[in-house]
Amino acid sequence: MADASNNSISDAPGDVTRLLAAAAAGDHAAPEQLLPLVYGELIRIARSRMTGERAGHTLQPTALVHEAYLRIVGVDNTLIDWRNRAHFYHVAAEAMRRILVDHARRRLRVKRGGGRQPAALDTLDVPADAESDDILALDEAICRLEERDPRAAQVVRLRYYAGLSVEDTAAALDLSPRTVKREWSFARAWLFDELRKT
Repeated sequence: MADASNNSISDAPGDVTRLLAAAAAGDHAAPEQLLPLVYGELIRIARSRMTGERAGHTLQPTALVHEAYLRIVGVDNTLIDWRNRAHFYHVAAEAMRRILVDHARRRLRVKRGGGRQPAALDTLDVPADAESDDILALDEAICRLEERDPRAAQVVRLRYYAGLSVEDTAAALDLSPRTVKREWSFARAWLFDELRKT
């Protein structure tokens, strides 16, 4: 799993926080004003998840961001009650994860032959162009981790899918950076062992 320690949420915190609060209060213009402020970070998250995507693939970072944003905003153009901007990025990363997993499942449905191959992931760094079964295997392993240790699974989702730094992950989960580092180390080792079993 790629280390995201050098990544950081890099938007205007005051403006983002204000717009999230306005959206939660029912201001229907706030989501449109919010998108330009968070777009760069969402694109960075999407690109990090789609590194190495094969040329001509139908799922591109821009499309991933737009679909994720629509899922977050919803059809009535309102946002949920946000705790902070790190919470927003957590929800965005989770939406992207679900989109990628759904995409992988669709690819597997149309794919002919071949059974599931073990994921050769010594660092758990699964690019979005990985075999669909590798993406699904990782997602299933994270779900099993969540049953055992929900907090560790949350750390994985923020660090791996959102690419948040240790500090931003700590802020999103109201944990100390030291606790995040400990959970991250445990989760990586646990997931590696789980994926070797498949």
